[in-house]
Amino acid sequence: MSHRRRLPHLYPEGKALLLTWHLHGSMPATLLPPPGPLTPGQAFVWLDRHLDNSRRGPMFLSQLEVAEIVLRSIRKGVELGHYELSAYVIMANHVHLLIWPRGYWIEPAPDRLLQSLKGSTARDANRVLGRTGESFWQKESYDHWVRSPEEFERIRAYIENNPVKAGLVQSAGEYRWSSAGVERSLDAAR
Repeated sequence: MSHRRRLPHLYPEGKALLLTWHLHGSMPATLLPPPGPLTPGQAFVWLDRHLDNSRRGPMFLSQLEVAEIVLRSIRKGVELGHYELSAYVIMANHVHLLIWPRGYWIEPAPDRLLQSLKGSTARDANRVLGRTGESFWQKESYDHWVRSPEEFERIRAYIENNPVKAGLVQSAGEYRWSSAGVERSLDAAR
């Protein structure tokens, strides 16, 4: 169990985990969610739709070299045995990852995993961009453990269709920076 903002975050062993994080400055501090109570899932969808439709703020992940840095880091986690990768998408200003944590990443939870992913990619991306002393990723991230096989499939489809819903491509398989994109085409050709 991990605590953030005084709330316990439980991560049961053997469950998939959705992780989402975005670039520093991609969400204006003045932007507020719609009035009324939102469930965590509704708040997530609201935030994601704003990120998808935003044409302001940093869009560093749309640069080939920066997106490759993030993808290499995601793959390195698989190679090191930290998790099994089920789905991912790298959008212009945010990343979604659906994983099955392995080993010590289960406790104390995804905080260490995200710290590792965000820390290494921020250093490398800032170097490529010629930036020093600037935050790359927003400190806050979103995590959610998947509670059922049906929810897993909904989340996987949500992630892989994110570029379609954002109007970037007509079909999920066309998007290069996604588990639905080039990698599936390469796997099918093998």
